[in-house]
Amino acid sequence: MGLLYAILLGAGGMIAIGFFLLLSWAIYYDLSRSNIPAGFDHPLKLRFVYDILILMFAMGKILEVMGLCRQVVFVRFLLDLRRLAMDPSLSSKDLHFDGVPVRVYQPKVPSAGLRRGFVFFHGGAGMVGSITMYEDVCRKIAKESDSVLVSVGYRLAPEHLYPAQWKDCFAATVHFMQNAELYGVDPSQIIIGGDSAGGNFASVVAQQLVERSDLPKLRAQVLIYGGFQSMDFNLPSYQQNGRVPILFREKILHFGLQYFLKDASLSHDLLKGSHVPDEIRLKYGKWVSPDNIPEKFKRRGYERVPLAPYNPDVYKQLPELHQLTFSSLFAEDAVIRELPETLIVSCEYDVLRDDSLLYKKRLEDNGVKFRWFHAENGFHGVLNLFNIGFLSFRSGIEILDNIVDFVKHL
Repeated sequence: MGLLYAILLGAGGMIAIGFFLLLSWAIYYDLSRSNIPAGFDHPLKLRFVYDILILMFAMGKILEVMGLCRQVVFVRFLLDLRRLAMDPSLSSKDLHFDGVPVRVYQPKVPSAGLRRGFVFFHGGAGMVGSITMYEDVCRKIAKESDSVLVSVGYRLAPEHLYPAQWKDCFAATVHFMQNAELYGVDPSQIIIGGDSAGGNFASVVAQQLVERSDLPKLRAQVLIYGGFQSMDFNLPSYQQNGRVPILFREKILHFGLQYFLKDASLSHDLLKGSHVPDEIRLKYGKWVSPDNIPEKFKRRGYERVPLAPYNPDVYKQLPELHQLTFSSLFAEDAVIRELPETLIVSCEYDVLRDDSLLYKKRLEDNGVKFRWFHAENGFHGVLNLFNIGFLSFRSGIEILDNIVDFVKHL
């Protein structure tokens, strides 16, 4: 018995030492690679969150190298660990809409009439994130806006390649629109929205629905710090926030290539812009231009970087990047004009900030009614950090409060 105890104690000690070394490496990696601007509130708190994420991905990579588990599966598992007590004012039910897993949240208090419906697409680069991970976000929106909310569990890459993600979002939305009254929802009062990759999917679904005359028109869309173009990765926000946790510019390229199962070595060509054909530069350059970014967003530093000469070999490997179902900013004016009322959310310290500003400009130029909320101390992913104790960030609460207010006043 004493020998077994000594073995277990020794194993525990080795694990503790290994974890300490891994944590030390994560802190070193953070301090040596990231750059949090001087004006940002709570930099230490952000570093702590980022260090946890570094640890998660590093542990996942170790398990993958050992042949025990793929990194992405391990990260998904950890992100789904958090559990919350169900709000007694809401009911929830797991269903399938046209084969797509969804969770439907409904207020228990009877309504005098049909309610609004909100279809939510979670973020996570199309590779992580889930209904469970976004449960607290969805509950808050459903409860405080008195809406029936449908959280969509679309298929994830790399197991399911593009365009599976937005197509699942589209299928679930269409099903809900066709059956809205079964859930006490007015089919003319349906909103779609999402954050990060989910914001991209929402913009694509809204554009696709413009062509569907057999369905009710969307009442609104909510686009939360999404990515809407893959043409220029040297816009002001990409330069200013390229090393701000939790999403670096290099990680956007890395995750994007993983999402499409492409060679990671292409990231350098993407950064330079050599993947963009001359005809696309000519056609879309007027929309993806730093000239469309207000000057106040260039004050933290910006140097114009022209796109590198076009390389056909690179483009042939990445044709999906310029499709309208990925780069939704490229939609024609005739489609943009038909979009519903929109809430655009951007964050000052987000590498994707300027994608939101450019999409907002498209809406403004085409007379689409919109509201814009800019989180002055926000960063990418802050929505998920609105209620986790001492690691909560006020910007996450402000974003959710603005979403609720937008929905309630439609």
